[in-house]
Amino acid sequence: MNPAQSKISVFLIIKNEAKNLPQALSSIENFAEEIIIVDDYSTDDGVKIAQTFGAKIFTKKLESFTAQKQYALEQCSCKWALNIDADEILTPKLKDEILNTLKNTNAALFFIPFTNIFLGKKMKYSGLNNEKHPRLALRSKAFYSGGLVHETLKANGKIVILKNFIEHRPYNSIAQYFEKFNKYTSLGAQTLYKQSKKFKIYNLLRPPIDFFKIYVLKLAFLDGLQGFLWALFSSFYPAVKYAKLWELQRNKGRQ
Repeated sequence: MNPAQSKISVFLIIKNEAKNLPQALSSIENFAEEIIIVDDYSTDDGVKIAQTFGAKIFTKKLESFTAQKQYALEQCSCKWALNIDADEILTPKLKDEILNTLKNTNAALFFIPFTNIFLGKKMKYSGLNNEKHPRLALRSKAFYSGGLVHETLKANGKIVILKNFIEHRPYNSIAQYFEKFNKYTSLGAQTLYKQSKKFKIYNLLRPPIDFFKIYVLKLAFLDGLQGFLWALFSSFYPAVKYAKLWELQRNKGRQ
């Protein structure tokens, strides 16, 4: 490997990601010096698949996404640490850009643009078109902050935005969308509960407003049927999260 490659650790946290892992790990093969996997007691073949790519496997119960990714970051040993999820793919152009950039940089943190694929369609609008996330950092200066769900990679130092994309394929089916929808709305409700947020009835009246914002203001209608479905499904996320908060508070009151 060249000197720049040998400095990169790629780390992932997983749970039952056997379907997604082959594509994700194939995209970093011959790119990362080491692959770190932190597994939340998967019951599928995800760990076995990761082992075929030479990944170092660690097992830890997920308490929060912030804590889980911080733990994964701490297992990395290279100068640079890059985080991806199992449903993400590094494009060849992005890998070339990273390797060329790291040869001579004084940056500590890199934001990477995302291309989102929803139900087989590349989403050019819908509020999904200008996403950039902090994913690559100088390991010695990097750390995670956040709560149960919304974790953020941070680093003390200069920030740079890269030009090329991570390809994100989070939802290959409607069933898969609602599996994650259920998981994340529950975690979101737990976060609000721990923050002592109070449920208000108007929280349940948001879907029409949120649908308008996504479908009209964020131009989801230009993404065709997938844009309509994205706006429809997404508009219910806050209402369901707050409904689950109401349930948590009600159950607490009955104890």
